[in-house]
Amino acid sequence: MYPCRFHKLPMLFEHGDNYYYVVWETSCTSGAPLLEWWYDDASRHSIEPWYRKIDDTHHRYTAIFGPVANISHVHYKVNNYRLSTKQYTIVRRGEAELNRVLVIADNQNGPTEFRKVLTGIQQYYGASSKPDTILHVGDAVQNVGSLSNWQRHLFAPMEDRSGLHHTTPTVFVPGNHDHDKRRVSSNRNLYMDMYHGLYDTDELGKTAVTNGSYHRFFHSLSVGSARIIVLDAECASKEESEFLERELKSLAFQSARFRIVTVHIPPYIEFWDPYGWNKKNDKHWGEHIRLEYDPLFRKHNVDLVISGHQHNYQRSTVSHSTNSARSGTITYAIVGGAGGMLDLERVEDWNMYNVTYLNHHFVALDIKDRSLSWTAVSSTGSVIDHFALQR
Repeated sequence: MYPCRFHKLPMLFEHGDNYYYVVWETSCTSGAPLLEWWYDDASRHSIEPWYRKIDDTHHRYTAIFGPVANISHVHYKVNNYRLSTKQYTIVRRGEAELNRVLVIADNQNGPTEFRKVLTGIQQYYGASSKPDTILHVGDAVQNVGSLSNWQRHLFAPMEDRSGLHHTTPTVFVPGNHDHDKRRVSSNRNLYMDMYHGLYDTDELGKTAVTNGSYHRFFHSLSVGSARIIVLDAECASKEESEFLERELKSLAFQSARFRIVTVHIPPYIEFWDPYGWNKKNDKHWGEHIRLEYDPLFRKHNVDLVISGHQHNYQRSTVSHSTNSARSGTITYAIVGGAGGMLDLERVEDWNMYNVTYLNHHFVALDIKDRSLSWTAVSSTGSVIDHFALQR
């Protein structure tokens, strides 16, 4: 019997517009695997993956493929003469079609509750449907350097309850627990290389990821008629600030029907551990988001800001500005309820949130041409909030 097996079957991430990143892991070095991808009735493209030895029994492989044409179905598989996966199919939607986005965050340290949320997701979408994109707003694990955390908190529940991560690309927003922020080669980023090299060249040419290398997470992409900016809340920098201003002013963002920003730490937090908030300076974590970024969100007419970090659900829709010369609203949503221990104690009152729900949940975000629909659902299937935008 061949001794190798898959520890982690492929997990699929978006890698900017029209590119995908795949990560998988085996129990030993598995010969010379290839990542193959193709369209219906088309020849196959083969990519030699990058290899990283995590330890003697955990061998990680990663590959990036694309650019993918504007076509509805793309197939891929890991192919090795002794250890291969089945074929996985990615369904790609056009701007005028319904794009269904599953929004989750903060499942860390709560695998039992996360499985309940995933069961609720399965029941919500039904047997014949599934989301087209997963937006994970950070904190997939509690300890970025723990192999058992990654398996127990993220990969095993996803495999057990849905398997969505094989065929539904994840847009990943870094949290404060799931990536090592130290800019040194010895950091502990085990599975967080999905956006390495995203801006290396104009052609998105990729170079191999050195073990533990630090890389930028901030980037943008289109999902249907929406443009989404992904920010790194923990690693504020001049580069990220310049990127944000540039993207907010860009034709791609300003011409999108819906303009969305997602950042793990919310600009306006109301629930937290009182001791950490008042004695350990946790209240200062997101100040740059509120003081520097949020005025830019309002100035450039962002429609929706999606965050996690606070382990419950809140939503606020307010005017972009007190200046009557500018119309429109901005919605702030906190979706930190995918499984982690809940935040139940109030530490601030911003007098702005329309809805507060102190339990586990997920959000179904549907985008179709001129329509955006947001539905927050409890892990037991009850709708706890809903709003819609029309353009």
